Amino acid sequence: MSLALGIDIGTTATKGVVIDDGGGIVGQAQRRSDLRSPHPGWAEEDTGQWWDNVCSIASELPTDGICAVGVSGMVPCVINLDEHGEALRPSIQQNDARAVAEVRELAEELRDARILERTGSPITQQSIAPVARWLQRHEPDVWDRTRTLLGSYDLIAHRLTGERAVESNWALESGLYDLETSAWAPDVCAAADIDPARLPPVRRSSDVVGEVTPAAAAATGLPAGTPVVAGSADHVASAFAAGLRDDGDLLVKLGGAGDILITTSEALVDDRLYLDFHLVPGKFLPNGCMAASGSLIRWFNEQLAAGTTLAELDAEAAAVPAGSDGLVVLPYMLGEKTPINDPDARGVFFGLHLGHTRGHLFRAVLEGIAFGFRHHVDVLRTRGQEPRRLRVTNGGARSALWKQVTADVLGLPLEVPREAGGSALGAAFAAGMGCGMFGDWAEIDRFVDIAQVIEPSPGARGAIDASYATFRALYPALKPIFAEAATR
Repeated sequence: MSLALGIDIGTTATKGVVIDDGGGIVGQAQRRSDLRSPHPGWAEEDTGQWWDNVCSIASELPTDGICAVGVSGMVPCVINLDEHGEALRPSIQQNDARAVAEVRELAEELRDARILERTGSPITQQSIAPVARWLQRHEPDVWDRTRTLLGSYDLIAHRLTGERAVESNWALESGLYDLETSAWAPDVCAAADIDPARLPPVRRSSDVVGEVTPAAAAATGLPAGTPVVAGSADHVASAFAAGLRDDGDLLVKLGGAGDILITTSEALVDDRLYLDFHLVPGKFLPNGCMAASGSLIRWFNEQLAAGTTLAELDAEAAAVPAGSDGLVVLPYMLGEKTPINDPDARGVFFGLHLGHTRGHLFRAVLEGIAFGFRHHVDVLRTRGQEPRRLRVTNGGARSALWKQVTADVLGLPLEVPREAGGSALGAAFAAGMGCGMFGDWAEIDRFVDIAQVIEPSPGARGAIDASYATFRALYPALKPIFAEAATR
C-alpha cells in the first residue's frame, strides 16, 4: 500500500493527513497556530511555530510507505528569507491591511500597465508589491537582508528540501506574475523595487521540487529522500478535495474568512474576483474571499453574547423569520476584499428597532455573510458562469442554520461533503499525483462522500430578496462615509 502525506499551514491550525491509494485516510493530526495583530489592521504569524507543528504532526502520523509529501497553505502571505534561508520576521498574512497607502500609490503608478489583464487581479491589499514597498519604508533592515520572497507552504517545502520555489498560485495571487508571458512581470517588480532574483522559480502543484533532507528527516521522522511536491494554495486544495472538478462546480467555504470558488475552463479575469489555477491542469478557479465570515461570528459570540454557545445562538436565530424582519448586516469588519476591494469598508447593522432581539441580530449576521456570497454569484453570472452544483465545507458547515441560510440566500441545493481532510487532503493527493500513486485527477472522487443535501426553504425567497436588495444598496451609499472616516 502506497501512502501520501499532506500538510496544511492554516491560519488557526497546522493539519496533517495521510492517505492511501485505495481512497482512505489512514491518519490525521493537527496543532494550533496563533494569529497576531500587534497593530490595527496587521495580521502576522510565527513561522517557527509552523515548522514546530509540522515536526510534531509528522512524528504522530504513519510514515512507512509514504511516497511523497505535499503542503498547502494560506496565500499569498509573505515570508522574507535571508541568505541562509532563515525567516527575518513573522509572516505578513494575506488579510493584513497595513499597506493601504502603498496600494493606492502603486495602483496609480501602474494605471496604464494593464495590471488586471496581465496578472489576473488588480492591485489590492493582498498584492505583494505594496507589502514590499511598506517593508522598504518601515523595516528597511529586513528588506535589505531579504534574499527570497515566498509563501507559507513554499516555506515548509523549503524547510523539508532546502530548495527554494513557489507554487503557481502564490505566483499568480502575488500580482507579480504575468499570465501573458508565464514569467515575473519586470515592470511591476521594478515599480515595487523587487529584484526578480528574490523570486524563486514557479512550479505547478504536483511538480517535485526536492527531497526530504537528512536534517529534515531527523526533525520530522519522514524518510530522507522522500519527494516533496510544490503543493497548493489552501483554498484551491480544499476545493479540489471537496470534489470540484467540472465546470460550474461551486464551493462556499464557511471559515474564519469566507471563500467562494467555481471551476472554469477559461481564465476569468475580473477586478471583482481573484483568479487561481485549478489543481487539474487546464482548468481555473475564479474565486472570491470575504475578509470576515466566521471571525465575525466569533466576534459576535465573544462581545455580544458572552457565555452563550453558538448552538444557543443558532436556536435563537432559527426562531426569527428569513430576512430578519428587515435587519441587514454589512459584514465588512476587516474592510473587505472581493467583490468590492475596499479596506476602508466597515461593518454595519442597518434597520435596528426596539422589536429586534439578539436572535434577529445573529440571524442578520448569518444572512449578511450569505449575501456577500450571493454578491459574488451575481458577478459570476454577469460573466457567463452559471453555478451547476453547490457544495459547502469548513467549520461553519457544522451549523445547520448557517447551511440553511446559505442555501436560502443562494437559492440552490447545498451539498455537504462528509468532513474529511480538507486542504491537507488536496495537498496529499497532489503529492500522490507527483509520485505516480494516482494516475488521474478524477480519482479524488474516491475520497468525497456527500453526507447531506439541503434544499432552499420554500417561502423564504421574497423576504430574502428584499433584504438582499437593501444589502446591495447600502455599500454604495456608505462608501463615501467609509472613505472619509478612514482619514480621521
